[in-house]
Amino acid sequence: MSLARYKKMRSFEETPEPAGKVEKPGTALRFVVQKHAASRLHYDFRLEMEGVLKSWAVPKGPSLNPKDKRLAMMTEDHPVSYMEFEGTIPKGHYGAGEVIVWDIGTYYADEEKSARENERLLLAGLKKGDLKFRLRGKKLNGEFALVRMKGGKYGDKGDSWLLLKKEDDFASAGDVTLQEDSVLSSRALAMPSKSAAPDIRKLKKSALPREVKPMLATLVDQPFDGKEWLFELKWDGYRAIAEIAKGKVRLYSRNNLSFNERYPDLAAALREIPHDAVLDGEIVALDEKGRPDFQTLQHHGENRAPLTYAAFDILYLNGRDLCDLPLIERKEILRATVAGIPGILYSDHVEAKGKALFREAKKRGLEGIMAKERESPYVSGKRTEQWLKIKTHQRQEAIICGFTEPRGSRKKFGALVLGVYDGKGGKKKLRFIGHTGTGFGEAGLAELHQKMQPLVTDESPFEEKVPLNAPITWVRPRLLCEVKFAEWTRSGIMRQPVFLGLREDKRPEEAVEEVPESAEKAKEHAERSVEVEITHPDKVYFPEDGITKGEVVEYYRKIADVILPYLQDRPESLHRHPNGIDKPSFFQKNIEGEVPPYAETIRIKSESKGEINYLLCQNEETLLYMANLGCIELNPWNSRTSALGKPDFMIIDLDPGKNTWSEMVKVAKTVHEVLDEACEENYLKTSGKTGLHILVPLGARYEYDRIKEFAELIANIVHKKHPDITSVERNPKKRIKKIYLDFLQNRTGQTLAAPYSLRPVPGAVVSTPLEWKELSPRLDPRKFNIKTIFSRLKKKGDLWKPVLGRGVDLVESIKCLQTYLEKG
Repeated sequence: MSLARYKKMRSFEETPEPAGKVEKPGTALRFVVQKHAASRLHYDFRLEMEGVLKSWAVPKGPSLNPKDKRLAMMTEDHPVSYMEFEGTIPKGHYGAGEVIVWDIGTYYADEEKSARENERLLLAGLKKGDLKFRLRGKKLNGEFALVRMKGGKYGDKGDSWLLLKKEDDFASAGDVTLQEDSVLSSRALAMPSKSAAPDIRKLKKSALPREVKPMLATLVDQPFDGKEWLFELKWDGYRAIAEIAKGKVRLYSRNNLSFNERYPDLAAALREIPHDAVLDGEIVALDEKGRPDFQTLQHHGENRAPLTYAAFDILYLNGRDLCDLPLIERKEILRATVAGIPGILYSDHVEAKGKALFREAKKRGLEGIMAKERESPYVSGKRTEQWLKIKTHQRQEAIICGFTEPRGSRKKFGALVLGVYDGKGGKKKLRFIGHTGTGFGEAGLAELHQKMQPLVTDESPFEEKVPLNAPITWVRPRLLCEVKFAEWTRSGIMRQPVFLGLREDKRPEEAVEEVPESAEKAKEHAERSVEVEITHPDKVYFPEDGITKGEVVEYYRKIADVILPYLQDRPESLHRHPNGIDKPSFFQKNIEGEVPPYAETIRIKSESKGEINYLLCQNEETLLYMANLGCIELNPWNSRTSALGKPDFMIIDLDPGKNTWSEMVKVAKTVHEVLDEACEENYLKTSGKTGLHILVPLGARYEYDRIKEFAELIANIVHKKHPDITSVERNPKKRIKKIYLDFLQNRTGQTLAAPYSLRPVPGAVVSTPLEWKELSPRLDPRKFNIKTIFSRLKKKGDLWKPVLGRGVDLVESIKCLQTYLEKG
């Protein structure tokens, strides 16, 4: 109950805030909520207790909706006299910005008790981390709770809590923060000026990124409003990244197709930007009313219609990487960067009011709108729910798979036969989705017919029979187009599709049926994803390398899309290094107490421990939560919750002991040779330490015991080929200086370092999938680490995907192996 920290952080000769003192409580305890436009708009929630105001910063403000869980960060105690403070804290001072009293009133734990007894009950709840109370204010009324998040301790700086509304007569789904003004003076809050772009000199210097993969949006089913969101028009053109470096411009598609020669006027316009920069935007052709027209863009070579580069994001500027800045700040920087340059349009936005913008887009016949979380970072190459797209009518990218003969007066062809890739069942195949004979002009018919001629083939690209009663000329699936249509039928066919144009900026392999997600679920997921609290990010985890906990968390944030398929639905055995790799670590299987709302667990019976509550890593938030717990490495089960007794793969784990790397390579290649004879499919990765992992995909079709027997057979065959340097003996003392052929990993509950998992060894080495041709005595597994893995992924992609495929037929594998052994 000291105000020392409050006073130390302020200069009362220059700030209008009260110095105050510790005061005795009156006949009723009071609360106040102050709306504070500092560097970020937030709400300060304050409760009178122990003669001061216990205070929490609530970024999104209080809610009357019991479904909402508002993050609340505990701050320093304030004097009771601060309760009615309204005014402007000057620039250069702590909390600079304007403050108003948004709500004020009394509160209590038990209405029947005195203020002193209420204070005693409330203090007990505060120290316990579960503070329940009732508010009686002008805007907030009814039961609330402040619940400390796991890992926090009363009095900690930055202590994380959740502010919750209880279900009662005052609960409401409405947004109470739309009541914006002060309850004392009725004054509105003057928001911080947006005229000046944020100062980026504080950011670390970095090299200009090349060949950027753009951030992608998730399609949702309907528009929505939300004060945490920005809404933009969806530009109907070609997505394009613009790199400007020392006056040279490179303009290219999401698949790295250069647009410089095709659109030289735009390249020239971008050269006028007097900075080194990387922009994200859309190449569009605007009509006389300023509306983008995709078909005009399609025929730009014929009509020479003027084009515009609609810039909506900036990733880099003058030696600074901006991707981790909030979107709202990046847009301020972008506005200042492209202002006044002909041919470049700053893509403006509206805040909070998505439904109104959607109505306007529909009225003007536009494709749709974008919804973007205002605090979202830019995540290259990732489809995220922090960026959403909402279309005014149905659109679909489709692959041209053939054409029908023309009828009547039409020339060249009658209709296009269309398909998309269907990835169901683990195998991508083309699926027929309909045909379209509308949307072509005469010139367009001739041009498209000419492009299809070199692709003509005798074979249908579809496995199923296409239900058309007209002769079809098949073409190889190399051309991608865009169509609009009325709706999908139950059988997955488009009604009334209309051809809009070719998509030469994308690969046909990307064409899959776009099914919109629930806007409400996507919005909730995006908003909660920014609330994963990371504690002590500056703590050093790898002392020799200077790599911090924050950098480990950021690694897992960037690798999330790649690593999550190997973690989802698998119980996790947590190996925690809370103080770094050179300090004691411990294993944790059982998750006790509450977990964050985004995390899932599963209870599994254990013969020795009764029942164990395992954590499941189902989403990015849980992945970051695990990293925050000190899980430098990730150790999932080999089987999933849907079939815990049937693993997805068989494992041969090579442990070198004190043997040389050359000997390891020799043995691994023998394992590969034997498995090739038996299974055909087997995949290799580094353990991330000194070993190698060789896996055979099995598709959860066989029990652990059967797989262990097969693995033991493989291990014994390899051991007979290299008896001098290998062993199948589990006891390390009995296999000195021999490579251990570990087949016992194929048992229920065993774990293996996941592909792309960091390992707690110097160098922050990553367990990395390899091509077999890469394995050689010259290969150094340490070169695959936290700093190099992303360039490798960009070059080679995820080599481990087949491990989660259908897998091999174990019966046939054993037959093949027997034949191999008989040959001697």
